[in-house]
Amino acid sequence: MKRIVLAAGMVSVVFAGVALAQQSGLTRVPLQTQELSAPGRVAVQVRAEFEPGAAAGRHTHPGEELGYIMEGELELRVDGQPPRIVKAGETFFVPAGVVHDGLNLGESKAKMLGTYVVEKGKPLATPAP
Repeated sequence: MKRIVLAAGMVSVVFAGVALAQQSGLTRVPLQTQELSAPGRVAVQVRAEFEPGAAAGRHTHPGEELGYIMEGELELRVDGQPPRIVKAGETFFVPAGVVHDGLNLGESKAKMLGTYVVEKGKPLATPAP
């Protein structure tokens, strides 16, 4: 039981920065947070749902993001790279600290699974200009 309380506490700390970055039409659902064998790192999984026209907003993470598109498609904009469309069944990777954004330019909802390997105690996402 103690472990469950600790995990719930870590989720609230890790997701504290996400509420600020969350945009209208975007829902993030925390799925799990796990401490890793790598010192000072946690893995966080979230399901994100983008309504048509919704965007995550330009942001960074204090670690790597591994994404999997479950439904629909998103335009992924990563600074220093050309924008690309990521469709259902496809994956993407964003290195730590790199500014990026995801936009649903389609006419139906897009859903993705995001897995983040981030520094423990830091906000999951930080808005970027």
